[in-house]
Amino acid sequence: MKGVRDYIRTIPDFPHAGIMFRDVTTLFADPRGFRMAVDQMLHPYAGLRIDKVVGLEARGFILGGAIAHQLAVGFVPVRKAGKLPGRVIAQPYQLEYGDAVMELHEDALAAGDRVLIVDDLLATGGTAEAGITLVEKLGGEILGCAFVIDLPELGGRARLERLGVAVHALCAFEGT
Repeated sequence: MKGVRDYIRTIPDFPHAGIMFRDVTTLFADPRGFRMAVDQMLHPYAGLRIDKVVGLEARGFILGGAIAHQLAVGFVPVRKAGKLPGRVIAQPYQLEYGDAVMELHEDALAAGDRVLIVDDLLATGGTAEAGITLVEKLGGEILGCAFVIDLPELGGRARLERLGVAVHALCAFEGT
């Protein structure tokens, strides 16, 4: 029987030489694989009250939307700067190759909302940490962060766990 990892394609030297890109579009394209990923991402949170699912741009929107639908709760996108209309709060963060800013609508969450943060891949943890900071600025309570893939060598899991946030990943790949 296939596991989630079996649906993920690896593309060498993308976007740069030496990078092994873990492509989840092949997972999303397969109905069994996609359903398996959504179900397994939700498993640790079964029985918990979740008020909102927060998806990190961009593949986190696909997973987060499906998970929010499964839970019958609202979905909230955290986007790159300049992509959300209306009033936003912003959080700068470091990328491997520079700086960036993530934004969240200032009225997207109510204080006390119980939130699950979702993305496809955990690398250095910078994007996820920015999302965590934004949720906390609005008074949200983070139940955990769920990912399809963890790249443990890049330290993202440890970074988020140092913040006191539980991390759930369906599979791990060595290397970058």
